[in-house]
Amino acid sequence: MPERRVSRQIHVGNVPVGGDAPIAVQSMTKTDTRDAEATIMQTYEVAAAGCDIIRCAVPNMDAAKALKEICSRAPIPVIADIHFHHLLALEAIRSGVSGIRLNPGNIRDADKVREVVTLAKEYEIPIRIGVNFGSLPPIGGIGKTGDFHRLADGVNKLAKASQEGEGEYTVVDHMVATALWEVGILEEMDFDQIKISVKGFDVPMTIEAYQRVAEQTDYPLHLGITEAGTPSSGSIRSAVGLGHLLYEGIGDTIRVSLAGDPVREVEAGWDILKSLNMRNKGVTLIACPSCGRADVDIIKYSEMVDEALKQVDKPVRVAVMGCEVNGPGEAKDADVGIAAGNGRGIIFRKGQKVRVVPESEFVSALMEEIEQIELDPEAATT
Repeated sequence: MPERRVSRQIHVGNVPVGGDAPIAVQSMTKTDTRDAEATIMQTYEVAAAGCDIIRCAVPNMDAAKALKEICSRAPIPVIADIHFHHLLALEAIRSGVSGIRLNPGNIRDADKVREVVTLAKEYEIPIRIGVNFGSLPPIGGIGKTGDFHRLADGVNKLAKASQEGEGEYTVVDHMVATALWEVGILEEMDFDQIKISVKGFDVPMTIEAYQRVAEQTDYPLHLGITEAGTPSSGSIRSAVGLGHLLYEGIGDTIRVSLAGDPVREVEAGWDILKSLNMRNKGVTLIACPSCGRADVDIIKYSEMVDEALKQVDKPVRVAVMGCEVNGPGEAKDADVGIAAGNGRGIIFRKGQKVRVVPESEFVSALMEEIEQIELDPEAATT
């Protein structure tokens, strides 16, 4: 795996982002931010799932003001997601948020950006320059105000990744230029608490945009694929895009955008990081896909174990395999596991047989072994 890109470090509340800090997992509340109680409850739900930073939509002034209560009670740092109206950013900062996301595609007045930067400096909070393909400025409209809409000004006609002709101005060019326009404003004001994202739905385009920004700046990067989809398809799309960049050493914080419960976003984010051995929290389940050699319903037992493991928060690897012969070897890296056979199963640790149990005790015996590992932290996967 390539070395991680060297980026400067900022702090979102008490969470370090960039530098040598672990990749931070983010999500976004799906509640009406004006409903402070519902929003606070959701921040606790995602925090329990391992979320490091939470973002809240701020579509109006009532939502910006509700952030005061939300920020005072949320268990993790809160970022305000700002589009169109810079006054919402100012109110959100006064309400105590730990960071601001500004969209340079729909807040294109440099003086208004400067107002936000001035207050962010006073409150000592970072700003994410959040570029989205879906809200890019019109061609020729970076940093320019007006009533024209980018859909009528050629953005959708720009070539995407690997489609451009020689010397042709592309979507990636436009995304990067939009981000660097706002970077320039912040740097002119001697503000370096900056995080950048250049997201889109198209995975190759998004990868190329991040690669370009990574080459041209040393600011930490927030990775994401916008409107990724349902928990099923969106997790796959995000894993491909984010996983590719993370494997290249690019990225300092991630958010998996899914049409569903934000807890699922957090879980997907952790699964991506764990699959690359970048962070290790909670249980990693290794499960046999089952085949004609299986003598038991291994899919059923995998689901039962997966449900039981939701109560375990130790960094252990657990394997549920459907073959007594190959199971221990195939899952030899697991801390504990079971290789299920006809009416019985072998419990093993690190590929070594521990005991044989009847099928009726598959799940309970496995959980007993996990409990023993929990009492011995050195036996767990670090």
